[in-house]
Amino acid sequence: MTLEAGRLERGLQKRRLSPVAFLMRWELLLVLLIIVASTISTWLSPHFLVQRNLLDMTFHFVERSIIALPMMLITISGNMVDLSVASTLAMTAVLMGVSYQAGLNIWLAVLLALVVGALGGLLNGMVIVKARLSPIVVTLGTYSLYRGIAFVMLGNLYVTGYPPEFTYIGRGYVGNTPAPVPLVIFTILAVLFGLLLHRTTFGRFIYAMGGNEQACRYSGIAVDRIKIILFLLSGLMSALAGIMLSGRIGSTRPNIALGSELEVITAVVLGGVSISGGKGTVPGVILALFLIGIARWGMRLMGVPGEAVIVVIGLLLIVAILLPELLRRLAPGARE
Repeated sequence: MTLEAGRLERGLQKRRLSPVAFLMRWELLLVLLIIVASTISTWLSPHFLVQRNLLDMTFHFVERSIIALPMMLITISGNMVDLSVASTLAMTAVLMGVSYQAGLNIWLAVLLALVVGALGGLLNGMVIVKARLSPIVVTLGTYSLYRGIAFVMLGNLYVTGYPPEFTYIGRGYVGNTPAPVPLVIFTILAVLFGLLLHRTTFGRFIYAMGGNEQACRYSGIAVDRIKIILFLLSGLMSALAGIMLSGRIGSTRPNIALGSELEVITAVVLGGVSISGGKGTVPGVILALFLIGIARWGMRLMGVPGEAVIVVIGLLLIVAILLPELLRRLAPGARE
């Protein structure tokens, strides 16, 4: 037990330094890719680099960006993803819409959606921990369950008529500035998640779990409790994303955000988070989110159909999984 604890402590010390070292490698590549994508988009549309256009572009991927923050923590903690995020988004958004349509105050409906989202994430975490089941298996089940609940509540109908004070959080601007409200909300959350991951003991435990979960258990770290908290955060952020998406488009449907979980996972892995856990940074994920957003916007300027965009996202995911392993093998000292 003492040996395992010593290994864990050395791992924690190493993780404290890893964000800076990691930033010098993977994030630099992402910055270069963003420059290339921006150059191509500017060539396609001279107005692409106009400040207002760049800021408005963020409207189209902020919701997925918010979901990517807890997904990043879940993946870093080791061999885990949450496949139910888009379904949680749909279920909570529909619940909010139906409740508002039934006469509930819009902000009480928003609060209800957030609570149910957190409970949905809590259910995922509890089943994974207590039943010792694979997160992929459990969240694949709730992927269908939560989306099915959304369709049961609303069928093929949709909710509209949200008040302006609600839609403001999804498509408004801060005062007289060109800064979108959703972007400001995401920025605040990104800072908070960054501090949590890189500046707290809780964050170091997340890294340590991804490196050696068994050593964490031997050292007395509440691994199961941390897993439950991470999935609860995932459900909560998915609900917030659903609220903001409903505000942006001014309506709620059961098929809202269908397939978004693929793009979220792609952004997390493309951002340098190891699919096996233990590695990754908030800046890397943010850069990956912007890269995907710029690529989407550029393909939209080229008139690329939505189906082709999905193919590109899938290819990006494969590349994001394979490239780090190739770089690791090519790096000096890789045989050690």
